[in-house]
Amino acid sequence: MRKLVLKVTALSSALIIGTGAFAQSNLTPEMLWKLKRVSAVGITKDRKSVVYRATQYNMEDESRTTETFKIPIGGGSATKIDDFTGLIEDRMISPNGEFQLFAEDVKIKKITGVDYYPQLPKSDVMIIEDLNYRHWDTWEDGKYSHLKIKSTKNPNQVIDAMEGEPYDCPQKPFGGDEDYLWSPDGNSVLYVTKKSYGTEYAISTNSDIYQYDILSKKTVNLTKDNKGYDTQPAFSNNGILAWCQMKRDGYESDKNDIIVRLKSGDLNLTKDWDGTVNGFVWGEKNDKIYFNAPVGGTVQLFEIMVPKSAADKVTAPRQITDGQFDVNGIVGQVGNTMVVYRRDMNHASEIYTVNLKKGKLSQLTHVNDDMYSKINMCKVVKRMVKTTDGKDMVTWVVYPPNFDESKKYPTLLYCQGGPQGALSQFYSFRWNFQLMASQGYIVVAPNRRGMPGHGVEWNEQISGDYGGQNMKDYLSAIDDVAKESYVDNDRLGCVGASYGGYSAFYLAGIHNRRFKSFIAHDGIFNWRSMYGTTEEVFFPTWDLGGPYWNRNHSKARKAYNEFNPINRVQDWDTPILIIQGGLDFRVPIGQGLEAFQAAQLRGVKSKLLYFPEENHWILKPQNAIVWQSEFFKWLDETLK
Repeated sequence: MRKLVLKVTALSSALIIGTGAFAQSNLTPEMLWKLKRVSAVGITKDRKSVVYRATQYNMEDESRTTETFKIPIGGGSATKIDDFTGLIEDRMISPNGEFQLFAEDVKIKKITGVDYYPQLPKSDVMIIEDLNYRHWDTWEDGKYSHLKIKSTKNPNQVIDAMEGEPYDCPQKPFGGDEDYLWSPDGNSVLYVTKKSYGTEYAISTNSDIYQYDILSKKTVNLTKDNKGYDTQPAFSNNGILAWCQMKRDGYESDKNDIIVRLKSGDLNLTKDWDGTVNGFVWGEKNDKIYFNAPVGGTVQLFEIMVPKSAADKVTAPRQITDGQFDVNGIVGQVGNTMVVYRRDMNHASEIYTVNLKKGKLSQLTHVNDDMYSKINMCKVVKRMVKTTDGKDMVTWVVYPPNFDESKKYPTLLYCQGGPQGALSQFYSFRWNFQLMASQGYIVVAPNRRGMPGHGVEWNEQISGDYGGQNMKDYLSAIDDVAKESYVDNDRLGCVGASYGGYSAFYLAGIHNRRFKSFIAHDGIFNWRSMYGTTEEVFFPTWDLGGPYWNRNHSKARKAYNEFNPINRVQDWDTPILIIQGGLDFRVPIGQGLEAFQAAQLRGVKSKLLYFPEENHWILKPQNAIVWQSEFFKWLDETLK
């Protein structure tokens, strides 16, 4: 592989592969990519330890090294292990030990020229008759991921639980083994999939939970009455099924509730709770469910009681943890202790334990402590900003290390993607607030309309109002912070990706000269071409009120005209960096190219950063370093 050499700048004082980066006290991109990523394998069978992995990337050849450790739940030293077979319960093995679950791609549909014309092996063509011909970053090839069941006594005896079906389990593009599990008796398998094909698949979110009986080979839809997402099935120790559910078909950001299937009927545990669930686990005694959810610009751990009957009263959830951090994942329970992931804007995820009675967190893993000892931390302040309609909006303000109020700092407005993604205490390896602040910028990150954690009404308001109240929320946040004496109002920038990229494109036409620089990564620039090329069509259909030819829908007319960034290009007058992934099929390449071409032809200072082999995200380590370097180089040029 050809080595990448970066020009030495104020941002990068050492070659990325060298060791000199550690001499710096403020976080750099090189140091960020030296941090290890922690992932839990599970709790050991004896319930005494947690097995976890620590992964680190090698920048020179883009390889990664993963080490596995075991650490006592009560705390102590971690022990490196080579093999955890036998330590952790293998959930792919049936409870009776007779079968093993696995997923495998199976060719179902003819798609390519060779499929139809085998006598023409050099043909390079796709023959497409329906939508969903590509998804996320991959073109449809006629293969589908199927759930298979293998005999542990006779490995050659394999059953395809989805034989002949053009559906995926795990679901693509992000599904994993959480999409399937054994029934408690081991006689059947439960799995999640969306049993629709082509255009119907592209316009629907109606996934369901199916049960396949091994003996009869019959499949039953367990959630056929619900038309939205049904996901994350899990059994209690005494065999009660629970899962997450969204009610409305086509609405990917609907309120996510926890449903339990009791003998007396299904019960929605969180129906009357003004929030949305991320994920959950059953309690050991089967009388509680523990879940994490966004709240007030953070993600916290909750518990809720499970009634014995569907007719019984449901009590409100109890919030267990509280603080300026995210409980961004749940591993499992051991007695009065819950094992979780925790992160904040200065620290990547580590594994912690939570005292379920007191809510106290104790750090279990310390894989990055040595790195953190060399890095200056940033002050993160939760600021309440009054919006134009009189609401109080949580806004995170991140200050540079060694912040001095007597000085003036360039300041960045960060626009979150989603659009209904939580802006919590997250720690990104690209959109990293600590890294931005460490280069001398104040970062303003508002929880504008459309974000979970502030009630369902706040979260849902953005649908159909993309260029409305939430844009006012953005400007309220930056205007409020800009009143401070330490903010340099002549050096304000606006940055964001996905919906945040759309926000940057849109604000570039309405900001009234507030900003001196914009950065838009994989942002939506033209809603008409976006609707014509994006793959999950249910997203713009729901949020925009339908297709652009739907002239009778007032929401659609407004979205494709007033709220369309391309219709405001005539007012662009500010430098803009446009970033686009070539394999981004969610916000396809035309969006970035159209925006760059418009900026160039209008004479606006602009640059295109194009990654041919990246999707909606930048995943390759060296590409990520280029991304960061160009990001800060652009800000240095435009916010002098």
